[in-house]
Amino acid sequence: MPKIPSTVIWQQAELLMQPALIRVIDNLRKQLEVSTWQGTYQDATDPYPGYQLCLRRNEAEVRVDLWGLCYQICFLDYHPDLDLDGSLAVQIDPILIDAEGEVDWHRLDSKADQLVAEVFANLPSLNG
Repeated sequence: MPKIPSTVIWQQAELLMQPALIRVIDNLRKQLEVSTWQGTYQDATDPYPGYQLCLRRNEAEVRVDLWGLCYQICFLDYHPDLDLDGSLAVQIDPILIDAEGEVDWHRLDSKADQLVAEVFANLPSLNG
């Protein structure tokens, strides 16, 4: 879990996280509809409570951390693989909040769509 350095960033994260999760799940559903991978959602407890999408195809299995995807959407230049101990201070991606301080739904949708497409594009290539 990333380190949130201020109450302002915390409030912005609260504003964005639920819509980001909804967009991630919707985009994952769309990708699974056209993919040869099968997906199931599971509760996760390690390294922190959350949810995973377990993708399976033939003998291959890939686990995707849903909160990690949401963090990548909401925070500027966040990479979960570089924040293994939760010490990386984050900043909200400013394009996701409009001038009135509300969620910019179009940009949130676009960023979620792009990130989920990258997840599927980076899945192992398998024969069969």
